[in-house]
Amino acid sequence: MRAHLLLAAGILGLIEAVAPGPLVRVLTRVAYRNAEDAEPKSWVLTAARVEGAVIVAGALVGLFRLARADGSEPDRRSDDGPSIESRSE
Repeated sequence: MRAHLLLAAGILGLIEAVAPGPLVRVLTRVAYRNAEDAEPKSWVLTAARVEGAVIVAGALVGLFRLARADGSEPDRRSDDGPSIESRSE
């Protein structure tokens, strides 16, 4: 379940980083009664892009940590023999 939430956050962050204009317009309509009268300042789209990039980075770090915690470490086998742990004879 946590992986699904991180994936959803990453996708929304990616949308915000790539196309902040439509997202800001939609959220402005949701937040204000008279959204037609509200105009964002010039720095709002840049801030939305930065926020989206930070969300994507956080989601990727979270997914990476979650994958590492599940015990999916890389296999430690050499190309020509058994694993390192079984060579201790």
